[in-house]
Amino acid sequence: MDHEFAVTALKKGGSGRKYYRIRFRGGFSVILVQYTQEQSENAHYVKIAKFLDETGVRVPRIHFHEPESGLILMEDLGEEDLCSYRQSPWAVRRPLYQSALSQVFLIHHETSLSAQNWKMELEFDEKLYLWEQQYFFENCVKGVWGLETDVLNESPTLRKIATQLASLPRALVHRDFQSQNIIISDGKACFIDFQGMRPGLGLYDVASLLYDPYVELVAEERKELLEFYKELWRDAGLQQDDNFEVTFRMCAIQRLMQALGAYGFLGLKKRRKNFLKYIPVAHRLLHEIAQNHGGLDFLVKTLDKAA
Repeated sequence: MDHEFAVTALKKGGSGRKYYRIRFRGGFSVILVQYTQEQSENAHYVKIAKFLDETGVRVPRIHFHEPESGLILMEDLGEEDLCSYRQSPWAVRRPLYQSALSQVFLIHHETSLSAQNWKMELEFDEKLYLWEQQYFFENCVKGVWGLETDVLNESPTLRKIATQLASLPRALVHRDFQSQNIIISDGKACFIDFQGMRPGLGLYDVASLLYDPYVELVAEERKELLEFYKELWRDAGLQQDDNFEVTFRMCAIQRLMQALGAYGFLGLKKRRKNFLKYIPVAHRLLHEIAQNHGGLDFLVKTLDKAA
């Protein structure tokens, strides 16, 4: 290193925020984040990070924040995320996924909605679930696949999914709980990109991870991890939803529709073509779940046309 420090731009996600690693002579490093007010959730990052840290959830420590300039200087947790372990044996990946689920369980059940004194993003109500569905129709079904969306727009089953999920008790959720937002530091899971945290269903986060298009798990791995999450409930003496499996499946349907909508939006409208390559995996996962849910024949037929 010729100078006292070196700056490297990092490519991370589809949020529009810019990340830089500043590495100093001797090996110490920090992450510099530059954000805009284009997305209101960006302004929440520091408050949420401090709150989660106080709660015991592993997140980057905040060293400095200048809100007027949109600059955050925070702890560098390293370069390895959970996605980078996708080729590793299950014996290596299993404890990392369990660590991630244990940490997100703290968000779901050890944090208090009433403790927040900042304005969070819109909570998961029926309107937001229906918005996710429309996001999928517009940006993927129509935008990517060039298919008509009338039959989907008129679907009573999809509306029922939104209504049922919205009727369940809510807790805080990460909102974008996937492998690229889980940093592995010293063998333990740490969270980033949690600025979209809001009231919702814990199983939405779990479905986001277990049906993550960036790292496709096999059915046996997914089943084992879901059982691990259920054990966390039991060990904490918490009562589970009688329709746990059905709720999980509906959350997976919602999340995959949201992900497909995001890939289409980012890939076509934002011209970030790299996101389009994840559509086939998300398509296959959504097709699999829709076939097993019942009442979604129209969605399956649409997905068949897109294949």
